[in-house]
Amino acid sequence: MSYKKILVPVDGSDTSNAGLKEAITLAATLGARLRVIHVLDMTSILNIPEGGTDFGALENEIKRAGTKIIETALATAEGQGVRADSALPKTHGTLVADGIVEEARRFKADLIVIGTHGRSGLKRMLMGSNAEQVVRSTQVPVLLVHGPEKRAPQRGK
Repeated sequence: MSYKKILVPVDGSDTSNAGLKEAITLAATLGARLRVIHVLDMTSILNIPEGGTDFGALENEIKRAGTKIIETALATAEGQGVRADSALPKTHGTLVADGIVEEARRFKADLIVIGTHGRSGLKRMLMGSNAEQVVRSTQVPVLLVHGPEKRAPQRGK
């Protein structure tokens, strides 16, 4: 299969940066179009009591932080000679993974590249996994890239 449209979600973590690096390499090698996304998770502000809370300001701060993450990712891609576009989809009470899958559908992605912590056992049960939810929810091929904490040291280095 030829991958012409690659979607990569980022959150600014070392793990998502590992996914971004792999997506950039693939896009450069394959001549593919790259879309970098950051899902704005508005779920956290849904649980805040209303008394005196400026929800507009909270939403703007979440968007500002997401925009900064996207700008950094786009600069990383451009620094590697790969042009990319971006999106900032929002979730309101749904999973971040749902936002990723929906954006992949809108973009008509051929491949989703996503960093994963590779948690197992109790940690996975307690914390869940956006990467796992994406794999379960999409028809698009998904490349999981382990973050730095999960990568085995290379021999001879």
